[in-house]
Amino acid sequence: MKSNNQAKVIMLSGGGTGGSVTPLLALADYLKQDNPAVYNFIFVGTNSGPERYLAESVQILFLPIMSGKWRRYFSFKNVADIFKIILAFFQALYLLRKYRPHLLISAGGFVSVPLAYAAYCLRIPVLIHQQDIRAGLANRLMAKVAKRVTVTFVESLKDYGPKALWVGNPINERIDNSLNLWQKYNLDSNRPLLLVLGGGTGSVFINRLIKDSLKSLLEFCQVVHITGSGKKENLAPKTDYLPLEFIAHDEVLWFMAKARAVVSRSGLGVLTEISALGQASILIPMPNSHQEDNAAIFVEHQAAIVLSEKNLSTDVFINQVRELMANKKLHDTLCSLAKDVIKSANEALKKIVNELLF
Repeated sequence: MKSNNQAKVIMLSGGGTGGSVTPLLALADYLKQDNPAVYNFIFVGTNSGPERYLAESVQILFLPIMSGKWRRYFSFKNVADIFKIILAFFQALYLLRKYRPHLLISAGGFVSVPLAYAAYCLRIPVLIHQQDIRAGLANRLMAKVAKRVTVTFVESLKDYGPKALWVGNPINERIDNSLNLWQKYNLDSNRPLLLVLGGGTGSVFINRLIKDSLKSLLEFCQVVHITGSGKKENLAPKTDYLPLEFIAHDEVLWFMAKARAVVSRSGLGVLTEISALGQASILIPMPNSHQEDNAAIFVEHQAAIVLSEKNLSTDVFINQVRELMANKKLHDTLCSLAKDVIKSANEALKKIVNELLF
């Protein structure tokens, strides 16, 4: 890896959910492992999403800009958001001129679109990473000005033409073994653990499902439940049940590695972690979204239990969790097959660094 006397400034951008943030932070962590003095990272995101917390938790400077979204259906919000997008473009120009990054990298999110176009105007190279198998509008717009588009799935190559490179999905899969979250959160290391993740902004449906199922779940396991910011109301901690609005990513990975099973939405970031760690999971994708396409990949590999949110009863959910916790053959099969679903995260990091950055 090249080094020089002047640190390279790399601007990262994404947000609204944690899914577009974690691969960028994984890349930053990977680059800093060799020589932290060579790189300076800046994260640009929204004021309302989890990206500020995630970036600042790993000591990366966070800068917010306005975020507007273009909806592909009639909405008066589109009118107001046009002005937000224009303002964000000029905010982006100011930040890019002030910090003069060598490269801009985004893994999606509408907050990144004006930043990518501003970078293109200033001749700053733009790299886009496409996580989900279904290309989102924000990434399609940014791909027009990107030098390269990396993709998680080989099926996505057709969406971006010769700019596309299949690398897999970069995540930080290193478990911090110095942590002892059993002790920190007063949990029982000998009791089976169910980790529940509702996505970066927290799933109201999953939160209600856990609340309604909790009495039965606690008969056979303990539950760590990441509810999402501002969504822990009416979910009081009790013996063997720990609701947390948000925790650092290294703690999420630690819990995921220790859990008997994971219940989750189907954002590509968490699916990559499930695959990298070889974890047994129950997936409840967000209806009518790209998450259903993501979960379908796990169905094809028979690597997870996938439940539709529509008409999902607490009884069905409880029985599925109980079966996964108790059935060793099913559990071990899902763990084994999950490892083969998504290309190695470490391989993705190496490809992006070796082939695109240097």
